[in-house]
Amino acid sequence: MTAYYDTIAQQYKKSKELPFRLHIEAYTYFNLLGDLTGKTVLDLACGEGFYTRLFKRNGAARVVGVEISEKMMELAIQEEAREPQDIEYILGNVLELGKIGNFDLVVASYLLNYCQTKEQLLKVCHNIFANLKPGGRFVTINNNGEQPPASYLLTEKYGFIKSIGELLQEGTPIKYTIYADEQKFSFDNYYLSIATHEWALRSAGFTEVRWQKPKVSPQGIEEFGQEFWQDFLECVPIIAIECL
Repeated sequence: MTAYYDTIAQQYKKSKELPFRLHIEAYTYFNLLGDLTGKTVLDLACGEGFYTRLFKRNGAARVVGVEISEKMMELAIQEEAREPQDIEYILGNVLELGKIGNFDLVVASYLLNYCQTKEQLLKVCHNIFANLKPGGRFVTINNNGEQPPASYLLTEKYGFIKSIGELLQEGTPIKYTIYADEQKFSFDNYYLSIATHEWALRSAGFTEVRWQKPKVSPQGIEEFGQEFWQDFLECVPIIAIECL
């Protein structure tokens, strides 16, 4: 997976410009995160640092990004050199991360959906929990594995679709195909049920697990109209999770 993401790093970075990223993904994310002023933030699977930089711009006192892909990390470091924000970047696998500090917030954009087994998921959740201060929060945007496969093609107008080659069961690959800048690229997520996520998060020590459906920003509705976003809101391809 690491080597593959090295090959699509530039395309993935470009996909951050898709309207749903701004008007649904980021809007939902930052609504859940709330005021970041003075907070310490650990951004896991930070990619090329798109959100990592936004966390710092939104007032976080300290931000650390962890990413497994060397090419993604290279892009993040290039941006840090171009516009220094005192962000720390660590090349590493979240499965092997262990404890690196005590943070107010651990955040992740599409991390849990790369776990192929409940054992991997549990290990990732333990590493997330280990890096939180008492009373800290974990907030993540994740693939919604419970999206009905019959609706997978309805999101093409937003710049992506999903597909599967077998019935959904624990560990089934879900292929994302993203269309960005007149190019397309694909990668796999994996299906693990809500029950498995709840089990892993609570086993790691979280006392509350809240699932939040995505919302559209007022600017997104003004620019594209409510009807444009209706398919996205009804099939719910992504989901936010907040853990205390």
